[in-house]
Parts: sequence; structure tokens; C-alpha cells
Amino acid sequence: MPKLTVFSQQTPPPVYDRPRPDRLVKGNPLRTTWEHFLTENGDLSAGIWSCEPGAWNIAFGPGKDEFFCVIEGRLRITDNDSQANEFGPGDACIIPAGFSGTFEVLEAVRKHYVLIERQG
Repeated sequence: MPKLTVFSQQTPPPVYDRPRPDRLVKGNPLRTTWEHFLTENGDLSAGIWSCEPGAWNIAFGPGKDEFFCVIEGRLRITDNDSQANEFGPGDACIIPAGFSGTFEVLEAVRKHYVLIERQG
């Protein structure tokens, strides 16, 4: 029988990365991901993500959607039409498949995320 994934009962190892150099806009922020859940085929993952201040360009593929809810800190997402939205603690958003723009961490941020990557 499948079991619940209770984040507070897990301690997944952190995975560190930085934005690709060709996408950097400002700074070179360290990003940390704690993946709490991953389906067998890898199409759905969920966890906690944190990042230092900085900015980089993002481009979601046609089958990639992300839901997130900010736990702490502030971030801004600006689309390619210069429409900007800021998010702080308790704010939630879905970044839809095909979205492109700029992701900027204004204050060190920590968020819950759910990422879906469909084939085709």
C-alpha cells in the first residue's frame, strides 16, 4: 500500500546547483533542493527549494508545469512582456508549460514546490 510522504518526517540530502552561466542576469546564486517525493517514472517531484538573491532567465518546456508556495523570503517573476509579479510568505503560483521570463530572488527564499514534467 502506498504511504504518505510527510515532509517533516524526512531528511532528504540537499542537492546544490547554480543557474547556467548563459542564463544569469544578476549574481550567481546558490540554489538548494530537498526532493521529498519523486514518482517512479520521474514525471512528478515535490520538495523544498531555497535560493540566495540573484536573477536568471527561465524557459519552461512544453510539458513542464510548477506549482510553488513561498515559505520565507521574496521573489519576482517577470514574463517576456515585462509583466512582473512578486511573491512572499504564503503566496502561491503556477508557472505554466511554455512560460519564459526572468526569475529573481529579492530576499533569500524558501518554497514548497511540485513539478510535473509530461512527455510529448
